[in-house]
Amino acid sequence: MASDAHAHPFDLQKQFPNAETERRALRICCAASAWNEEQFLYHEQRAQESRNSGGPAMLLCFGIHPQLPRNRKLASQTEGLCRFLLELAESKRIDAVGETGFDFFDEAYRSTGDTQKELFLLHLNIAREFRLPIVLHIRKGMDKIFSYAKELSTLPSVIFHSYSGTFREAGDLLKRKVNAFFSFGTPIALNHKRAMEAASLLPPERLLTETDAPYQPLRNRNYSSWKDIHTVIRSMAELRGKSGTDCRNIEAIEAQTDANFRKAFLIE
Repeated sequence: MASDAHAHPFDLQKQFPNAETERRALRICCAASAWNEEQFLYHEQRAQESRNSGGPAMLLCFGIHPQLPRNRKLASQTEGLCRFLLELAESKRIDAVGETGFDFFDEAYRSTGDTQKELFLLHLNIAREFRLPIVLHIRKGMDKIFSYAKELSTLPSVIFHSYSGTFREAGDLLKRKVNAFFSFGTPIALNHKRAMEAASLLPPERLLTETDAPYQPLRNRNYSSWKDIHTVIRSMAELRGKSGTDCRNIEAIEAQTDANFRKAFLIE
């Protein structure tokens, strides 16, 4: 069974209204990322419906995205969103905290660095208190993550969504006892060299696959969808085959990343 470690079903259904029907037909388990209450409640309802019908799991994640402080209107909602996150953790309604992290892609994002740090620490503390996995969004901010390696090593798992760091950085995190899983999406099919190298060389038990649907479209596409997980799996198998790494065929990659998904999100 294929597993999608990071997607946005609420946003995907705006592009493709039959998305949830397709996911269940394809038997794709997923981790659904939300940053506001409307999104979360939509995901929670779809997850319950899927459970009731014996469909593939939809795991629930909630976090205040590190890009949010850049938007003044959205940033004004931060206090209420933080309270909602804590309520979800206390009531055991989420499977993971996040996505959270650091985004320093340009000067506009870098200018909100202090706020991003405050939000990251809030997420980290909630994940530690409630023994929850944490989902990280990191762009040009791996140095920040290394400064919190000790704290991250106390968490059940750390999922790097659309991993953009280097193979060496991933190895260094593992050496620091961070139970890290590295998720790869369509960039490995779009010639993103750093992601391709990491996906081809990391230990198989640390790999995850994702679509980030609808936000990582393949070429000549308007959005990514559930079906793209098979392109990601095939691309990962091809990369690992070229590098001579073990776990290199499509069936092996699909089975291994599904097993890793269950370990990372504590659903063994």
